[in-house]
Amino acid sequence: LSWNEAPLLAVFSPVRLEINDSEGHPSSSHQTLKGTSKWATSLENLLEDPEGVKRFREFLKKEFSEENVLFWLACEEFKKTQGKKQMQEKAKEIYMTFLSSKASSQVNVEGQSRLSETILETPHPLMFQKLQDQIFNLMKYDSYSRFLKSDIFLNHKKSEEQEENSPEAQTAAKRASRIYNT
Repeated sequence: LSWNEAPLLAVFSPVRLEINDSEGHPSSSHQTLKGTSKWATSLENLLEDPEGVKRFREFLKKEFSEENVLFWLACEEFKKTQGKKQMQEKAKEIYMTFLSSKASSQVNVEGQSRLSETILETPHPLMFQKLQDQIFNLMKYDSYSRFLKSDIFLNHKKSEEQEENSPEAQTAAKRASRIYNT
């Protein structure tokens, strides 16, 4: 899989303690935030959820700025790369795709922050960190807030709420409540 096809692994993996009902499902009264509720708390939470990334990409594509999240994801994958040869190859791919003046999906980073091609010879895991942080902040303070108001986000949130309010979900919640409140 290439970096844009691979599912995003939890980069920020908080420790969670879940209490389950008799059927092994998380108790509704002790459930951790998930889905759109979690996405709405921070861009970090959105980016650690593969479904969130998918929806955010869909939104950014409509805004003609999908390259931002693709660059961010590529940098995350790059940090996990082992071996100098593989790092050189991935670094060059990121450079040619997002940073070069001829890049097919050029990201908008400050001119002085651009890397020269010579740095690609001696790659290190954090070589793109400064640029990745710029793009993260651009998304966080610009497109993320618009995403939270978008039809893509609101429709997904609405369908989640409908699922939660379904008779099956309510029955499970009542069972869990009986178990923990006895």
